[in-house]
Amino acid sequence: MRWPAGVPPAFFPGVPRLFLDPLLYAFLFLGLFSPGPNVIMLTASGARFGFRASLPHLFGVVLGVGVIGAVTALGVGALVLASPVLGTVLRGLAAAWILYMAWNYYKATRSPAGMVADKGTPMTLWQAVLFQWINPKVWAVAFAASAGYGAGMAPAWEAARLATAFSSVNLGVCLFWTSAGALLTTLLQSPRRWQVFMRIMALLLAVSALMVFL
Repeated sequence: MRWPAGVPPAFFPGVPRLFLDPLLYAFLFLGLFSPGPNVIMLTASGARFGFRASLPHLFGVVLGVGVIGAVTALGVGALVLASPVLGTVLRGLAAAWILYMAWNYYKATRSPAGMVADKGTPMTLWQAVLFQWINPKVWAVAFAASAGYGAGMAPAWEAARLATAFSSVNLGVCLFWTSAGALLTTLLQSPRRWQVFMRIMALLLAVSALMVFL
């Protein structure tokens, strides 16, 4: 059987590691499932706007994280690491955006029962995609995955491999946290509970913004 250039023949037939490396998938699950900006914002969006209204945000995260995985395999990540100025700019933008979102959560007054109008809107698909480019946690996981779980393939195949792994794992992660947020609305019917929940989300986001510089 012939195989594409850059792909070791041991990967065929069946392609066991090309897209189904269990160690890579386990690492990505642990890295993406743990609390971070995406997890916090999707949980809050599910609670604040409901599961269906949060779907554009959810799919934007899935798409954006997959793209970051791919471009890291293509060497873009190395350019970021090689430029201290660019790295500092990206961290500053990330911290500013995360703090802005934290402030919006802190001010949110709408309860799930709709007692008070909420002027906020869910994040759009493309907003979520673009946010991943300044999301420090996603870059960190992508760097580690590319360095520690590379398969020695040609860059294009490595990019396809990481994009597939990141997107598929993150889809399950995002569905879980958005659903969890939507289900929390049954426990947040009083304005006081709702306010406490949103302020906890705001605090967690603010902490994640500070961790950008650690």
